[in-house]
Amino acid sequence: MNSTTRRLAVGLEYDGTRYAGWQQQPGLATIQESLQRALSAVADHAVVVTGAGRTDAGVHAVAQVAHFDTTAERPLRGWVLGANSQLPADIAVHWAAEVDPSFHARHAALGRSYRYLVLQRATRPAILRDRACWVRMPLDAPSMERAAQALVGEHDFSSFRAVECQSATAMRRIDSISVRAEGPVVTVEVTANAFLHHMVRNIVGTLIEVGSGERNPESVAATLAARDRTQAGVTAPAAGLYLWRVRYPDAFRLPEAPAMPPWAMITGA
Repeated sequence: MNSTTRRLAVGLEYDGTRYAGWQQQPGLATIQESLQRALSAVADHAVVVTGAGRTDAGVHAVAQVAHFDTTAERPLRGWVLGANSQLPADIAVHWAAEVDPSFHARHAALGRSYRYLVLQRATRPAILRDRACWVRMPLDAPSMERAAQALVGEHDFSSFRAVECQSATAMRRIDSISVRAEGPVVTVEVTANAFLHHMVRNIVGTLIEVGSGERNPESVAATLAARDRTQAGVTAPAAGLYLWRVRYPDAFRLPEAPAMPPWAMITGA
């Protein structure tokens, strides 16, 4: 990095419904490609962004963080307004900050939190059709919460990783997991140092089976110990998953993400 190059971080949210995920892929619409194109227009040179989490197709983000290097001199507000003027309506940048050259959106992260929304209702949703997993039956959230605690700590999460997961190890550390019901919405929140491919969605699929009575809460610990994907539940749909927070060392002094959850005005949750 030469003396005229700066490293900037940006915080953004997006509705992932019509995208093939974060990661740029030839011939497909992706969040990374859209953001790079917008920031490149503002910078007046090609920009490559690195995100904190590579969300899958159909997955949303409330507080994704990305970094990029630039030689352009723009006010921070100019990066935000300029990027948003170039971005489609389902992607929005909320802040920009100059960071130390050592900052890396993915490698510097201390942990990530995902939230998963389950709408428990007899009739199918219209407004939340691409933003929540819909189940017809009522769920026993306290049983789901009790079962989920078996996953806290550092474990081999082979039972909850996708078959196509390319991670060299299935060892991950879940710092906390909670399940709560607010009206018709059940929210599962998982915070970990890192996640395997489909890990949260496979955990949620298993917990939904607990909540519906198909599986007893004690079975989740045995499923974890089995290290066998076939022992866990089905993969929950992408539509209910949100990258909620990314935590960094305080020394980087990054702005806070907006506090309003994207469904609060709709569900009252």
